[in-house]
Amino acid sequence: MKNIDSNTHVSGTSVYLDDVPVINGTLFGAAFGSPVAHGTIRELMLEEALQIPGVVRIFTAADIPGQNEIGGIIKDEPLLADHHVHFCGMPVAFVVAHTREAARAAVKKIRVKIDPLPVITDPREAQAKGELIIPPRTFTLGDIDNAWRQCTHIFEGSVDINGQEHLYIETQGAYVIPQENNSLRIYSSTQGPTAVQRAVTSVIGLPMHRFEVIVTRLGGGFGGKEDQANTWAALCSLAAWLLKKPVKYALHRMEDMAMTGKRHPYAADFKIGLNDDYKIIAYEASFFQNAGAAADLSTAVLARTLFHCTNSYFIPNVKATGWSCRTNLPPNTAFRGFGGPQGMYVIEAAIAKAAQALQMDAAVIQKKNLIHTGQEFPYGQIAKSEALTCWEKAEALYNPDDLRKVVNSFNAANKLYKKGIAFMPVCFGISFTNTMMNNARSLVHIYSDGSVGISTGAVEMGQGVNTKILQVAAQTFAIAPERIKLNHTSTYTIANTSPSAASATADLNGKATLMACTTILERLKHVAADGLQAAPEDISIVNEQVLVKGTPSTWDWLQLITAAFRLRVNLSEHAHYRTPEIHFDEVKEKGHPFAYHVYGTAILEVTVDCLRGTYTVDTVQVVHDFGNSMNTDIDRGQIEGGIVQGIGWMTMEEVIYDRDGRLRSNALSTYKVPDIYSVPKTIAIDALQTNDDNLAIFRSKAVGEPPLMYGIGAWFALSNAIRAFHPNADIPFSTPMTPEKVLMALYSKTNQETNQHHEETISHLGIDL
Repeated sequence: MKNIDSNTHVSGTSVYLDDVPVINGTLFGAAFGSPVAHGTIRELMLEEALQIPGVVRIFTAADIPGQNEIGGIIKDEPLLADHHVHFCGMPVAFVVAHTREAARAAVKKIRVKIDPLPVITDPREAQAKGELIIPPRTFTLGDIDNAWRQCTHIFEGSVDINGQEHLYIETQGAYVIPQENNSLRIYSSTQGPTAVQRAVTSVIGLPMHRFEVIVTRLGGGFGGKEDQANTWAALCSLAAWLLKKPVKYALHRMEDMAMTGKRHPYAADFKIGLNDDYKIIAYEASFFQNAGAAADLSTAVLARTLFHCTNSYFIPNVKATGWSCRTNLPPNTAFRGFGGPQGMYVIEAAIAKAAQALQMDAAVIQKKNLIHTGQEFPYGQIAKSEALTCWEKAEALYNPDDLRKVVNSFNAANKLYKKGIAFMPVCFGISFTNTMMNNARSLVHIYSDGSVGISTGAVEMGQGVNTKILQVAAQTFAIAPERIKLNHTSTYTIANTSPSAASATADLNGKATLMACTTILERLKHVAADGLQAAPEDISIVNEQVLVKGTPSTWDWLQLITAAFRLRVNLSEHAHYRTPEIHFDEVKEKGHPFAYHVYGTAILEVTVDCLRGTYTVDTVQVVHDFGNSMNTDIDRGQIEGGIVQGIGWMTMEEVIYDRDGRLRSNALSTYKVPDIYSVPKTIAIDALQTNDDNLAIFRSKAVGEPPLMYGIGAWFALSNAIRAFHPNADIPFSTPMTPEKVLMALYSKTNQETNQHHEETISHLGIDL
């Protein structure tokens, strides 16, 4: 089945926030952000801005009728700065004008005097000064202190992992329209409608039932609109509430980049120990998370880093400690993978360091240590593993031994071009790690003409969740997909929603839809049984035809619905689903937090231009654990997109803040994302189809986040290509591996003899450096 949004997307009729018709009298907003990263506000000067023609009012913290607070997990994030500013771009004032141009012009006229305070941008510095969001958390397994005695080889190292800009095509924004009875209708570009509803409730000071949040779809989210959409919806709601006028604010791209948080940068230290058989006996890691100036979702992101600190491997003795460090950057937030990729990169770096020191292929260590069914993760859950199955299938399909021979032959024949390959196994847990959030609801109506309307808490943002939910209903009722419509997401229709995140949206909302449809179907079977003088258990529906003991009857779908309607049978159902079995004890740091895990293996090949430092990603060959996919086209699209986004994070997407906390990579001229010319030449995806019972909808495993982690392998493939040119190259574990870093590593002065060889090679080619 094709994605149900395909036609409206290509015809330009899909409705996003900016497509909502603007009501006459709508005002437009723009936020004034702090020009400095940390300081005390001494004077805010608005007079000149208020003189701009068309400006209606400028709002500050003093105008907030409720609480000046929009923090979700921890209440530490003001909507508008009052006495202090904590990051560059922190909203200080909100201008509302008759036109967007007037609002933006007024923002440029606002002046503020701020007494500067010390600026922290480095998480290690924040941790040393005790600037923490929460106390550190530690996951342990086995006896780490005594395990080192069993290790023949011990290696230590440090890692620096950069952030990543979400760069959703649709920027952040909201459009708020006052309604009768002191209510607001809020159109928000958000992954978390209920989070927006709560934030507005806090700011306005009225109950949640006064505020309806509506989302038709997003032009991308990737986690960046899970909590960070709250700010813009709350600002527009504040203005609309006080002015009793509709207010709209859609951020300019540079505003969005400067004022919103990114994927969390991390610093980390590791220590890894192996025995003579290259089994990893002990692993210790310390993670220093750069949370930014407020908690946002950092504590949950840090938890998932710890959950995924051993990736696909079983290590009997583990100690992983995480610090969520408060700095003077915009509050960092959810991003596809939600802390898992950072944890995975560190263990892969530790294995790479061990392999380099032992002069062996890292793949030997990786394969020997893959987790097996029945072995334990550091957080106590017992694995039901497909890790080795994926690895061995990748070896059988893609023949890495032959690939190594091709690479070695190429490298021997080329002086200034070198190839490198790397394996990247993935193991990713599916569920919100906050057990409370693993629930969803679905409201299903069958109308008297046989058509079906479905409302859930799922937000469609390009991942195809609406298509999968429609498939659930079509399959359950055995009717044509054309009879079914997915409605927009509304907090008035489905309340208390979890955000569309954690790769769990299709599972949670799909299961709720399945429950609702199944309940209605049982009612319909009783109607058919009475009308056809049969037992309910003998009734089935196939291709809209009612069958009795497998034989077609005289009734079809429409006749069945007509009969049920005349008999006053309830043709609506509101179902609630909560994931069973999962639990986690944060005191013991043990439990069963995930409904299931997704596994996979990728083999990546790259080519490096050793004169320029540029490179291409040639092939990414994947075996991915689909479960029993209900829509392989959508799932393959998610895998391809995830791989490219992961490669971008690992290679070219460099977020740069200066020492004063100002974003320097603040536009697409300075922040580079993969384009069509930088994606892999070949992406091969093989589905590991399994029919094992799991808690996925129709056993179709989640596919939103896990594929991104395959992109981590690009960093290590590039590292291997560099060492093919310079065996003793100094390659810090620092991401992303930009062409500049590649060039520096290619000519790093760690070995005089090697560098002399390089100089002779270049001289022989007639190149004058």
